[in-house]
Amino acid sequence: MTPERYRRIVDVLDRRQPDLAVLMEGVHKPHNLSAIQRSADAVGVLEAHAVTPQRRYRSHKGTAAGSEKWVETYSHDTVEAAIEQLQGRGFHIVAAHLSDRAVDFRAFDYTRPTAILLGTEKYGVSEAALERVDAEITIPMVGMVASLNVSVAAAVILYEAQRQRLAAGLYDRPRLEAERYRELLFRWGYPRLAERYQALGLPFPRLGEQGELLDPVPEAVRRRLTGCRT
Repeated sequence: MTPERYRRIVDVLDRRQPDLAVLMEGVHKPHNLSAIQRSADAVGVLEAHAVTPQRRYRSHKGTAAGSEKWVETYSHDTVEAAIEQLQGRGFHIVAAHLSDRAVDFRAFDYTRPTAILLGTEKYGVSEAALERVDAEITIPMVGMVASLNVSVAAAVILYEAQRQRLAAGLYDRPRLEAERYRELLFRWGYPRLAERYQALGLPFPRLGEQGELLDPVPEAVRRRLTGCRT
């Protein structure tokens, strides 16, 4: 890892928002999944959650433009389980859904821990999910079409969340827990090396001010690295 790349990773991690997430229920088109993931990375989202009972989450690499490396993505079998897990961690679940209950998406407070729920391209958010969410939001439309593409809607809402969080100073200092920060710094900087440390159950080494390894690489890791680049 070069010093320049190290500084770039540090700069990104310093602005990651551990309490802003996206939850995708039944969004099955790879290009939409990847476009949402790309927007999530752009505004500093740390986690994306996908409800994909038939198959595991799979993004479209061209649309994602590499963002799949930087946003932690988790698959769930049911939306109920996903919502329960996120609410158990203190997240408010806000569903993008047109209803009498829905408020203008700009009126919601995204500075609190928030997971934005987006529904399937054809049917939207399910009734099972709506029974469990904390709020519903809508993007006002004045044209002939009734709704935006799901990935476009995600981007619009995420940038409103970013606007509010910038105004509140939530990007002004690192917000990740120290141990999580160190873990991601090593994973992002040395992805193949990190895989081998993890496979062997070894703690990640310390990094210096330029991203250099401060601890010697164990022989067991070296053997696994034969023929591989870090």
